[in-house]
Amino acid sequence: MFDVLVYLYEHYWRPDACPESEVLARKLAALGFEPEEISDALRWLDGLLSLVHGRSVAANVLSTRVYCDVEMDRLGAEAAGFLCFLESAGVLTPSLREVVLDRLCAVPNGPVGLDDFKILLLLVFWSLGEEPDALILDELFVDDVERVMH
Repeated sequence: MFDVLVYLYEHYWRPDACPESEVLARKLAALGFEPEEISDALRWLDGLLSLVHGRSVAANVLSTRVYCDVEMDRLGAEAAGFLCFLESAGVLTPSLREVVLDRLCAVPNGPVGLDDFKILLLLVFWSLGEEPDALILDELFVDDVERVMH
């Protein structure tokens, strides 16, 4: 699933630049992605687009979040620390954090490792047509060599 999401991020500047789901699925299949991987990714992306459509991403400085066991199991220590870092740096608003957590829990076959978590974060920003500042963006990119080795 994550390889399909990375492909979409790299080849379409925004989700609305993607072809319709059926056409996109055929194109992805022609590129060699597995059918289950394609359907999981497109289902995940549809859920993301449903969440961010019309959602306010304004900061709420009074927001405090307590993570439930399922979220912590999906996050793991590294990803939870990275999520807290992004929030404290002002990169991720509480509203966007909730989108990220929702999409994290929507990933089939959790828990999600830090590299895959970074991909989810990139896709959340991508879905909004936003790009975090260069230093944060650098932290979010997963080196292809590292990804293959893990």
